[in-house]
Amino acid sequence: MESFSLILAIVVVTALAFDFTNGFHDTANAMATTISTGALKPKVAVAMSAVLNLVGAFLSVEVANTISKGLVDEAGIRPEVIFAALVGAILWNLLTWLVGLPSSSSHALMGGLIGATVASAGFGAVHGDVLVTKVLIPAIAAPLVAGLAAMFATRLTYRMNRKVADSKSSEKGYRAGQIASAGLVSLAHGTNDAQKTMGIITLALVAGGALAPDSDPPMWVIVSAGVAIALGTYLGGWRIIRTMGKGLTDLQPQQGFVAQTSAATVILASSHLGFSLSTTHSVSGSVMGAGLGRKGGVVRWSTATRMFVAWGLTLPAAAIVAAIAEWVCGFGSWGTALVAVFLVTSSAAIWKISRREVVDHTNVNDTDDTGGAGASEAAGEEQSGVVTAAMAAVAPPPSGLVAEELSATIPAPTDPMAPPAKTTV
Repeated sequence: MESFSLILAIVVVTALAFDFTNGFHDTANAMATTISTGALKPKVAVAMSAVLNLVGAFLSVEVANTISKGLVDEAGIRPEVIFAALVGAILWNLLTWLVGLPSSSSHALMGGLIGATVASAGFGAVHGDVLVTKVLIPAIAAPLVAGLAAMFATRLTYRMNRKVADSKSSEKGYRAGQIASAGLVSLAHGTNDAQKTMGIITLALVAGGALAPDSDPPMWVIVSAGVAIALGTYLGGWRIIRTMGKGLTDLQPQQGFVAQTSAATVILASSHLGFSLSTTHSVSGSVMGAGLGRKGGVVRWSTATRMFVAWGLTLPAAAIVAAIAEWVCGFGSWGTALVAVFLVTSSAAIWKISRREVVDHTNVNDTDDTGGAGASEAAGEEQSGVVTAAMAAVAPPPSGLVAEELSATIPAPTDPMAPPAKTTV
């Protein structure tokens, strides 16, 4: 019994560690556009987001119940299985944070749970209907719905404001609206993502016999999950904030307001229905939609493509790591200890690598030409080069330039006695 209590405590601590990584990994969802447009200073933005994430954790338990009661068979789950699932999810979160890619913490957790469950109890322990209807379909629908809504809303916003004389006053108003909509996204993120950790801890307590099957999350679980995600949010996932705010597209205050509002609507609606969608997918879709909605706006598809690839790899990658971790845990206490050491060592190594190029609140809006997360200038230069080349292909050069070039190509006379030739036309 003592050994079991120890593993259960390890699972709870690891789940809260995942919740912490979820917080700083997904800070960009709420505050990237607000920071990039200058509506809020970076540290103020993450502090506001942290508080609202904490508040949002208390608003609902529907998503927590989806995870703890619906996705996998509780009867075939041991605490070690949940620990292995969390290992896969945490490592994927840290790796994508290191390279500045806004992937889904939600799907990392789902993939880890599925992989560890299959390794332990077989495919029959995963409820495929719940996986399809409440995880996979929302994963595809959320960015599309949020993106289309943001694109049409952006076009409507600019059309309505064409006759506004004072553009500065208009932008100031949209910045204020953007702050409010960013707060709504933070609230929605706490409502949706903090519940995932609540569901995992509740599932572990049920698996360990500390809770009856089909129980709702206890209050201490709700509080601890809310505090963990709030602390992670305040730390700030600056690398992903840079990608979301500057790497996908350049947003004006109007676009930032529309993007945040569209994403918040989708997230809150899904939380109410118990859909475990990705806030990252929703916000990324709305940012791209807002970028396409403005005349002359562009989406940097090279960055978007890398992001889409990360989305597609999230579930299987986390599942594979979790399955391997569960296999090692199956050797007993020493196997579980080995997996724990591997998790801590890998996390420390990723953190050390990240210190080679520090991204924080002081340089989150900086850009570079390396092609990485902050490559907005490079993307802009690439676009300018394409436009310039196209114009040169269809437009004649200036007449003065023609004369200068022709005069430069007429050779001078070879006869020294001959009078000088006129070299212009």
